[in-house]
Amino acid sequence: MLVAFLIMLREGLEAALIVGIIASYLTRTGRDGWLPFVWVGIMLGIAAALLTGAILQLASAEFPQKSQELFEAIVGLVAVGVLTSMVFWMRNVSRTVKSSLQASVDTALATSNGGGWALVAMVFLAVAREGLESVFFLLAIMEQNAGASVLAGALLGLAASALLGYGLYTGSVRLNVGTFFRWTGVFVLFVAAGILVTSLRALHEAGVWNYLQTVVFDLSDVLPADSMLGTILSGMFGYQAAPNAGELAAYIAFLIVCLTLFFRPPATRLKHPAPASRQAS
Repeated sequence: MLVAFLIMLREGLEAALIVGIIASYLTRTGRDGWLPFVWVGIMLGIAAALLTGAILQLASAEFPQKSQELFEAIVGLVAVGVLTSMVFWMRNVSRTVKSSLQASVDTALATSNGGGWALVAMVFLAVAREGLESVFFLLAIMEQNAGASVLAGALLGLAASALLGYGLYTGSVRLNVGTFFRWTGVFVLFVAAGILVTSLRALHEAGVWNYLQTVVFDLSDVLPADSMLGTILSGMFGYQAAPNAGELAAYIAFLIVCLTLFFRPPATRLKHPAPASRQAS
């Protein structure tokens, strides 16, 4: 439940920030008559995410056992990809997202025809992207834990993100957005590493990955995976009481690479001096 809550809080707040920037810019520049188009984009983005999730869930129910394991692995790997890309995308654009969105709004509304639909498309793509990322994450988590707590955590996270987003929009809530996304980004990378391990195990059960299956250590007597603490660690970080060599190597390698890139300071551009003008001889 906690993992679903935190991920959906981040995903929802990211979408709320983007929509809030667009809405507040329209209001501030006296173009609040375009706000209904923003709501249309929000509704269409949510509908697209829900429809995709329903189709994937219904399709997976028809698969035989081996195919279901393969489907779970593919969904998990896609979830790893979208979660990781989401973390690095926000890291790279957090400083410029406001100005770039405002410029996009101006460009969309500059056209005499179709400006409203261009605005709808902007909001739709922002909401649909966050929604599809959430869909793949929730599908991957629910394959591990089909309990109602996952859905409850996701709904609570969305509700909290909506309240925070509205508070940021009205100015009644102060939040260091950079710090929030930085440390939730670290958490998301650990969650993605756990989903990667679970996907490798699903690939093995599907008969696709049969390498590096030697068990490295076994903590079943010390910290069973089905104990309360083991369940929490499994849900948050992909804890396995008896990981094999492939799973452990993938987990460590993924975190080393991603955390190194995530905490690497951004490259600074060197300013080259202008060439000196030639003196007349």
